[in-house]
Amino acid sequence: MKYPKTVLTSSLAGTWYPADENALRRQIEKYINEAEATTYNNIIAVILPHAGYQYSGPAAAAALKSLQNKNFQRVIIIGPSHQLPMHEVLSIPNVTHYQTPLGQVPLDKEFIEQLSKHDQFQTITPTHEHEHSVQIQIPLLQYVIEDFKLVPIISGSLSRDTIAEVAAILNSLIDEKTLMVASSDFTHYGSRFDYVPFRDDIPQNLKKLDMGAYEFIEQHDVEGFLAYRSETGATICGFIPIAILMSMLPSDTKTHLARYETSGEQSGNFVDSVSYLSIVFTGKWSRGPAVAPSSQMPLTDEDKKILLQLARQSFTNYVRQGKVQMPEELGITITEPLKQVRATFVTLKRDHMLRGCIGEIYPSQPLYQSVLINAINSAATDRRFLPVSASECDQLSVEISVLTPPTAVDRYQDIKIGRHGIIMSKSGLSAVFLPQVAPEQGWNLEQTLTELSRKAGLPDDAWKEGAQFMTFEAVVFGEEQKFEQIN
Repeated sequence: MKYPKTVLTSSLAGTWYPADENALRRQIEKYINEAEATTYNNIIAVILPHAGYQYSGPAAAAALKSLQNKNFQRVIIIGPSHQLPMHEVLSIPNVTHYQTPLGQVPLDKEFIEQLSKHDQFQTITPTHEHEHSVQIQIPLLQYVIEDFKLVPIISGSLSRDTIAEVAAILNSLIDEKTLMVASSDFTHYGSRFDYVPFRDDIPQNLKKLDMGAYEFIEQHDVEGFLAYRSETGATICGFIPIAILMSMLPSDTKTHLARYETSGEQSGNFVDSVSYLSIVFTGKWSRGPAVAPSSQMPLTDEDKKILLQLARQSFTNYVRQGKVQMPEELGITITEPLKQVRATFVTLKRDHMLRGCIGEIYPSQPLYQSVLINAINSAATDRRFLPVSASECDQLSVEISVLTPPTAVDRYQDIKIGRHGIIMSKSGLSAVFLPQVAPEQGWNLEQTLTELSRKAGLPDDAWKEGAQFMTFEAVVFGEEQKFEQIN
């Protein structure tokens, strides 16, 4: 299948590493040449640090040097999301190439398409544009591996069950020409990172702490590794990608520590320090059984009633008591469909007039959690309105919109009023309307796009030329209307 070419240009060039191609090649070449590395056969995976090259480059080079002259057709990089909170979900990009100063890397779109059939994998565009944990690895891999297709994956926080599910999905798709990369720094020590478990013998205690984590990795003991991180509080930012990788490894895999160092050693100052480990895994991938694609479970009327109850009780308790309470504290039982990762908006109205509306476009957390948070934010943080008062709560009605993931449209003429929610972007500005907005206002398509331009802070006719559009659909239901699906 052919995909229209779309390119994501790395945002790290000029900060995390040089923007000039020759300077970048010289920097990586220097690290590779100076690295002391053992030659390994049958490399299937590595763990690499992801700080700026001046800090973590030498440590990464010890593992990277072992990859030279190896033939990998596909490289899968899993890194943690540092900036955008994501829960029970991983993000895959909707582009065909990544661009760095060393050139363009094609994405393995067929592989990514297979991942997208599973609910654990969503496309959350902003995290790919700004997250460094995956992007930082690409020039390094471009330098040591001549020709490969890339699968970039950014992980949110995952439960143990989801880690196992994701590992099984990936294992069912990989082959012997696949290299897995888990991107992670290890202990972040110091007040800057709010982690000071000891103040004496810092270099020795840091190494003891980091090597304690490595011992579980070496033994492929996922449960032990996760328990160790939890018990010690060790600030290993990529512990989820590492746990996914460990869950994938064949039982006869051998683990090799390529290099260990800390930024404290580099600077001679351990007030704040980050640890860098590069680790090589050797063995042979054995493809696991196929995992059936998941499909979104439809919402029953009972599910919708539960979500409306959750929204109402959540914002009411927050406004009146200042408390954020979980469903179990509210006496609400969450059914399986409500645990799906979905994006929502929660709208509050008073006398049929808008009183607050907050949500997210990209699915990044379980449906029930999205509703809970957005209900509170609609009441308390919508900047267009004063916060809801305690006396108002009983006068408000609740409406919930459960969104499908947004997709790009080539022409605004393809937008269907009443069916599509619309995201318009131009000149770094953007705005969104839910599907029900235009019908409620009686707008046609041109009027809707004019109002959307105004909402984005653009001229009224900005939509006519140079604007980009994405659309989504929604299941919309509320306390004052029949349950219905807009599609």
